[in-house]
Amino acid sequence: MPYKQSFVVRWSECDQNGHLRNTAYSEYGIETRIGFLADRGFSVRRLRELGIGPVILREELDYLREVHLAEEIEVDFQRLGLSPDGARWRLAHDLRRRGEPVARIVLLGGWLDLEKRRLTPPFPEIQGLFESLEAGEPYQDLAPLKRNASRAASGDGH
Repeated sequence: MPYKQSFVVRWSECDQNGHLRNTAYSEYGIETRIGFLADRGFSVRRLRELGIGPVILREELDYLREVHLAEEIEVDFQRLGLSPDGARWRLAHDLRRRGEPVARIVLLGGWLDLEKRRLTPPFPEIQGLFESLEAGEPYQDLAPLKRNASRAASGDGH
């Protein structure tokens, strides 16, 4: 079963037509991803302490049905791809209202070394969390980083 969170659409999240505004869909995805990590011991604060953070390289959003004020939306979190070193990932959020699909967000991202400002493999515990996510469709293995220097190979103890 994929990781899920529920949200009730607030007035501030609606546009002038009374629909859930476009940026709110992405914000629900962000809250779901950060909630997944925090629930497993990797809060934003903890990630900063470790010197690593998630970064989005690409985001695609398909709107399938209208969503309005006060409706409850369920957002899931699935893995659509992962590089063997865990540095890059492809994820999906399916947004549903009463089980009916209303939108889909597909992301390509990776783990950013906050000091070097480059993609880096995550710590084994974080990679394991992403490996534990339900694999969604369509699934695609991603290529590892091309650089030889990485946090995992450096033995820096994190």
